[in-house]
This record gives sequence, structure tokens and C-alpha cells, in this order.
Amino acid sequence: MTRTSKAARELRRKAAPRPGAGAIDPIQVSVLQRRLKSITEEMGLTLLRTTRSPILNEARDFVTGLYDARGRMIEQTEYIPVLAFALQPACENVVRFFGDDVHPGDVILHNDVFSGGNQNNDVAVFKPVFHGAKLVAWAACKGHQADIGGAVRGGYNPEAREVWQEALRIPAVKVVERGRLRRDVWNLIFSNVRLKIVEEDIKAQIGGCTVGERGYKALIERFGATRLDALIEHLFDSTEKMVRSEIAAIPDGTYRGESWAYYDGVTDGTKMRIALAVTVEADTVTFDFTGSSPQTPGFVNAPASATASALLLTFLMLINPDIPHNAGILRPIRIVNPEGSFLNARFPAATTFGNSITGPTSDAVFRAFAQALPRMVTAGWNRFLGFAVSGHDPRRDRPYVDILFLSLKGGSGGTYLADGYDHIGLINCAGGILAQDYEMFEIHDPHLLLRHEYLPDSAGPGRWRGGLGVVTEFVLNGDDTMGVAFGDGVEEAARAFGFFGGKPGSRNLIRLHYPDGTERLAKSKEIVRDIPRGTVFHQLAGGGGGYGDPRERPIERVLADVRDGVVSLASARDDYGVLIDARTMTVDRVRTAELRGAAA
Repeated sequence: MTRTSKAARELRRKAAPRPGAGAIDPIQVSVLQRRLKSITEEMGLTLLRTTRSPILNEARDFVTGLYDARGRMIEQTEYIPVLAFALQPACENVVRFFGDDVHPGDVILHNDVFSGGNQNNDVAVFKPVFHGAKLVAWAACKGHQADIGGAVRGGYNPEAREVWQEALRIPAVKVVERGRLRRDVWNLIFSNVRLKIVEEDIKAQIGGCTVGERGYKALIERFGATRLDALIEHLFDSTEKMVRSEIAAIPDGTYRGESWAYYDGVTDGTKMRIALAVTVEADTVTFDFTGSSPQTPGFVNAPASATASALLLTFLMLINPDIPHNAGILRPIRIVNPEGSFLNARFPAATTFGNSITGPTSDAVFRAFAQALPRMVTAGWNRFLGFAVSGHDPRRDRPYVDILFLSLKGGSGGTYLADGYDHIGLINCAGGILAQDYEMFEIHDPHLLLRHEYLPDSAGPGRWRGGLGVVTEFVLNGDDTMGVAFGDGVEEAARAFGFFGGKPGSRNLIRLHYPDGTERLAKSKEIVRDIPRGTVFHQLAGGGGGYGDPRERPIERVLADVRDGVVSLASARDDYGVLIDARTMTVDRVRTAELRGAAA
């Protein structure tokens, strides 16, 4: 039997109508899916308009969703990709923990990475949806909080050696019961959080869940509870079929990819291996991380749900982008991630860096699929290097925290027929996290922005070049200022890699210029304390890797990049084989042909 006939037969079997589902109208299911999506987007708009932290209302570091009574994803909107699988494991934990002890008007908080959470700072709010006395669904919002307790304000602690040094753990707990605020529980939680703004943002998330609850109840009124359940099950089935069809189009086989994360925050020179085997068989795919490095003693570890999110967001980039985001996606996908590796750390490991391991994980996925889908993968994306700055704002006599999304967004990798995106950011937040508005940046923080612009020659050369990185400079004018560097990409080997003859992007860098004339080059993971007022912060966020031989890039496109100031004359000559006159900005066609011919 050929593979094609085997896959086709399996798809036909799964396409067969379920018992009792013969009256399901697929058009109605499609309309329902779009209505569900609009509800989750309305929940997101609520957060954008009511949250107070720029991490939420500017950077949009949150996800909103609807889940069935069992905790399965019905629909969600990930305002950043790394939250693609951040709520379902936590919702399933809430369902298991509370069982039948869930009532109309309840509100439940959760952030615990050892019971389904992905990162301590990402706090989820769950609100049950009832039809009469029956639990039918959950509305949920998860957002990155400006502080969540622990030893270091802001939540990132490279010196942590266990979870309690990172954050206040919040396993599933009711803060509102049957519509009444549990003031004792609420007070206990927020007495252990430094910033009042967090309390206000959690209230906004509760409001977002209320919007979701209202939207889902309106669907029940329109379709009826029984009919709605049947439509959603059909939606899960149709999504599964779509994913299986995409997988069936990939040649059977096992494809291997490897990547590395650098420096565990404890011992200089350490590196952690990601070993990935992707096995495609008919219309199923298995991702196996067996052989990856053991968990580290520091915070460079990930909980299982963070690794699953990293994997899923990358895989979804390689298949049909119109596939709905619901539990049906997961049915043809199997993940093997042995406990005890740094991709699935055992309790009570520190894991705050887990979301940031998305970059290295995605690199391994792309390298594996490059063997099967060479025209779908991208070259490497710039690795994440963040700097969370906190202190006291003397203008308003209050504390502040900022993760500096403005300066950390590098370029994406080039791909077949397209250059990488400039200044799009790390892959786990691509297109979701926005750079901060300059005026709002100076309003929220005691900083004076000096420079924020594309970084010339940062993009990896290629037939399709990588996306450009950026350079950012500003003056820190706060008191009691502390910075926390947490990221990757400062090592030569961690530059965004090129594919199929493309070259790597540039490296990351953070440097502090102190008022006394001294300088400090920040390590990729460390706490920088006692930063004096007047210090100039300087960051380079690197570019993405190139795809294909740079000498095959059209001459006109190289010339345009030189005229735009993003590629130097030297790079045009040495990397692309294009000789451009510096005075006239015209191409020497004869010498260019010689250069490109000599490289052939």
C-alpha cells in the first residue's frame, strides 16, 4: 500500500460523520469558530483598555481564551506566540483540583509552573461559565505581571536556585467565591507582591474573563447548550482533520535537529543541548527531546508547558496559518519530553528563563524540518536578550519596573522568497509584543531616550537577507536602580544562523556607560545593582540569519539596502559581491560580474 493511499484512507475515516452529528452544517461551524475568535479578541481589547502596566497595554504580553468544562481549548487569541499552549494545561489543573467545587461567580488565580503554568510572572485568571446549574465552559486571561514577589523585583532572578527565590507560587486558588471577594485570600496574595499596579491588572483580567463569560452565554442563548456542544466537537474534529492533512503532506521519516542555549547563569562557559527527533508517520508527528541536557542548577530551565508552547508555535509557522486554535490541533501531535532535562525541570527547580528557551527550541525545530520542508522554514531568528530595569521614579515618588521591550526586538530569519522581518522581536513574541511608544516610554519610566534605530549590517546576508536588528540608547534617571540581564545571543555561536548558504546575523550586546566614564558589559544572565543616575544604557539587538547564497541576491535589492543605509558598501562588496561607487551610488556592473563570477 502506498503512503498516499494510506494517508487518504485515514483522512476519509476521520472525516466520516460522528454518530448523531449528521445534521451538523460545516458552514455554521465555520461561522461559530469566527464568533468564538471574536469573543477572545474582545477579551483582549478589554485588557488593552483597562490594564495599567505597559507590559500589558503596550507590549501586549497576554493571552485570552475560552475552554470547555474539561479544560480543552475551544478558541484563544495569543497576543504573543509563546502563550500558544499556556492556558490549557493550567485550566486542566484547575478542573482536576476543584472538581465539583466550582460555582457561578467563582474566580480562580493560577501561576504555578509545577501544575501547568509556563512562567511565574504569567498569572492566569479563570472564570467558570454556567448554563443553569451545569458548568459548560471557562473564560480565561493570562498576562505577564510587573512583579510577582520573590527575591528580585520584577520577577527575573538569575541568582535563583529554587522556585521560591523566583516568585510567589500561586497554585489554583479562589479569590472570588460565588460572587463574593475572599478578602483574606486576596490580601495574602497581594501582600507578597511589591507593586500596586499588579493588583489593578489582575482586576482588569477578571473583567476580561467577564466579557468572555458574557460572550459564551450569548452563544448558548443562540444555539442552545446541546447544539453548541455538538458544534464545538465538530470544530475540534475538523481542526484535527486540517492538521492531519498538513502532516500527511510531509514525507514520512525521522528528522533530527540540534540547538544550544548558552550559559546557565551559574558557571561561565556552560552550554545546554537541545536534541530533537521529529518523526512523521502518515498523518501523525512525534517530537522527541530525549537526549537533551539535564536541568541546570540555576534558572535556565523550562517547565513542560513552556517547551510545549515553543514547539507548537514553531510547528504552526510551518503549516496552514488558517487552522483554528483549539484542542483539535493537539490530537495528531505527540510530545516526548523526559522529566529532569532543562526542557522539563523537576520540582523545585528555578524556571523563569523557560519562555526564553523558545528561541533555541525553535532553532532545533527549523533545523529538523529543513530536511523535509526546505521552502517553509526560516533561517535563525535573533535570540532573546532582555534587561529588566527597576527602581524608584523621583518624578512621582513611586517604584517602577520595565522589561525594555523597546530595545530587545531583533530581526527574524530570511526564508524562501522573502527577507526576514526587521525589528520584529524574538520568535516567542514575534508580531505580538510591540515596541514601546517613545513618549509613553519616557512617561512611565524616568528615562531619556537618545537613540532607537535600525542597526546597519546586522541582518545576515543571503539571497533573502535576515531582518534588521536595532540599536537603542537612553539615560537612566531613576534612584535605587537595578537591572537584570536575562537572555542569550551574546556568544558568537549563538548568532542567528543562516540557511542554505546564508550567513548569520549579528550578536546581541548590552553595555552600561557610567557617569564617571567607566563601562560595564553585561553578561547574558546577571543582576546589575546600584546603577547610578545618569548612566547611559546601550543595547544592540542582533539581526536574523540569511537564506540562500548572498551572491544570488538581485543587485538592485543590494543597491537599495545600501542607499537606505542598512547595508554598508563593504558588506555589499564582501558578502553580496556587488561593487557600488560611494560617490554616485551606482553599481560597477563589470567589477560586480567579476566578483560574483569569482565566487561561483
